[in-house]
Amino acid sequence: MKDQKKRYDDDDGKTIVNMDVDGAPWHDRNVKFAERQARESDRKQKVEMYGERMTNSEARHYTFYALLAGLALTAALAVVWIVLVLFMTQVWFK
Repeated sequence: MKDQKKRYDDDDGKTIVNMDVDGAPWHDRNVKFAERQARESDRKQKVEMYGERMTNSEARHYTFYALLAGLALTAALAVVWIVLVLFMTQVWFK
């Protein structure tokens, strides 16, 4: 029952415009195959140009160590700033 199309009172079943034209993607299966091959060759060219993508694990490690490097730099600058303030208040301004 679900497979039956709805019938309308004003529909006589005639085709008004034939949409099956040459060059349409659904007309020729070779077009889909050619597009798939083109996408695959584009992907291969990008891999050759940019290299393989990182896995999720590699991306997490990369992000973690980048944050660790930033925190180490921030800590080093904070220590220098504290030493500078201590030097100025204890030695220089006495």
